[in-house]
Amino acid sequence: MIPSREDFSVMILKEQIKTLYEKGEFVVAIRYYDYKINLYLLGQFYVEVFFHHLHDRIEKIDILEGSPTRLKFYSDQIKLPANLHA
Repeated sequence: MIPSREDFSVMILKEQIKTLYEKGEFVVAIRYYDYKINLYLLGQFYVEVFFHHLHDRIEKIDILEGSPTRLKFYSDQIKLPANLHA
């Protein structure tokens, strides 16, 4: 069963990684400074995984909200739906 946005947000990092690996759908990867950011679709919401390649570790996982600033990083590579809060 795919967790809700709320359930996913309260998971510890290790559980989030396992859930994305087992149930998430990889969408695209971008580079941003020292990070490789992988975008996943998990049910009805998108999740960003921030991987610091120099330290060889995942440093942060965030649910992608509808922020225009964050969305512009992906807009030239993929077409995201207008309503991310479905």
